[in-house]
Amino acid sequence: MQEGYLNLETLWFALIAVLWIGYFFLEGFDFGVGILLPYLGKDDTDRRILVNTIGPVWDGNEVWLIVAGGATFAAFPEWYATLFSGFYLALFLILAALIFRGVAFEFRGKVDRPQWRARWDLAIFWGSIVPAILWGVAFGNIVHGTPIGPDGEWAGNFLDLLNPFALLGGLMSVLLFTLHGAVFLSLKTKGEIRDRARRTAELLAWPATAIVLAFLAWMYFDARGEEHIVPGIVPVLAFVSVAAVEWLLREKWDGWAFALTGLAIAGITATIFLRLYPAVMPSSIDPAFDLTIWNAASTHYTLKVMTIVAAIFTPLVLAYQAWTYWVFRQRIGREDVEGRTPVTGTA
Repeated sequence: MQEGYLNLETLWFALIAVLWIGYFFLEGFDFGVGILLPYLGKDDTDRRILVNTIGPVWDGNEVWLIVAGGATFAAFPEWYATLFSGFYLALFLILAALIFRGVAFEFRGKVDRPQWRARWDLAIFWGSIVPAILWGVAFGNIVHGTPIGPDGEWAGNFLDLLNPFALLGGLMSVLLFTLHGAVFLSLKTKGEIRDRARRTAELLAWPATAIVLAFLAWMYFDARGEEHIVPGIVPVLAFVSVAAVEWLLREKWDGWAFALTGLAIAGITATIFLRLYPAVMPSSIDPAFDLTIWNAASTHYTLKVMTIVAAIFTPLVLAYQAWTYWVFRQRIGREDVEGRTPVTGTA
C-alpha cells in the first residue's frame, strides 16, 4: 500500500456507494410501481396512468446502475471479476428481467389490443419484482460474506447465495421498494388511484418496518467480531425513517413520506457499505482471503484519471436528471391518458 492510495481508494469506494444509493432510491420506486401494476390498475386506463408516472424517467434511473457497474470495473477490477463470476446466474436473471421490463415499457402501447397489453403488463411486473428481490439477496450475501478462496476467486455455488440472511435481504428490498413505489404514486397520481396507492402504502408500512428492523439487527450481530465504521445514527435513522411513514401517510403528508422511504433506502445501503469497509467482498472461508479496497483496486493513475472525469461530468448528469424530474413533475389522472395516443416510453 502506497501513500496516496488511501484517499483515492476510499473515495471511489464511497462514490460507488453513492451510486448504489442513487440507483436504489430512483429505481426503487420504479420497481415498486411495476410490482403494484396488477393490483392498483383496475382497468387499462389505471394501468396506463401507472406506467406513465415512470415512463419519462425509468431509463434515466437505470443509468445509475450502468455507472455503478462501470465504476466498479474501472476502480476495483478484482471486486468486479469475483462478483460477476460468483453471482453470474443471479446477475443474469436481473439483466434479463430489466431487458424485458424495458421492452415492455416501449412496446405496451404499440398495439391497441387487450391481450397484447396484458402480456406486457405481466412483463413489467416480473421485470420489476425479480430485480427487487435479487438485489437484496445479492447485497445480503456481500455483507454476510461469500466463499472466496486464497486466490481471490469464487469458491462456491449458486446455492451458497440462498442463505437465510440473504433471503431476508431479498424480502426487505422487495417490501421497501414496493412501499417506496406506492408512496411515489400517491405523489404522482390523482383521484381514486391516488387514494388506493396511499391505502396500499399504509398497509405495507408496518411489515416493511418490521423487516427492516430484523435485517439491520441481524446485520449488526452477523459481523465476525471486527470493528467497522458504522455510526449508530445511520441504521437508526434508516429504521426511524421507515417507521414514521405510516403516520405521515395518515396525516396525508405524502411528500415527507416519500422523502423518508428514500432516506430509509439510502440509510440501509450506506449501512451495508460502511459495514463492509475496508472490505469490498468479505470471505466466509477465512478473513485473510477478503477482497479489500487495497488488494482489489486499480492503479493510482487509473483512479486519478477517473476522479478528474467524475468531477467534470457528474454535476452535468445530475443537473440534467434534476431538470427531467422538474419537467415531468405534474400529477397524472384519468383525464390525462384517456383518448390519447401512446408515445414511446409511455402507455
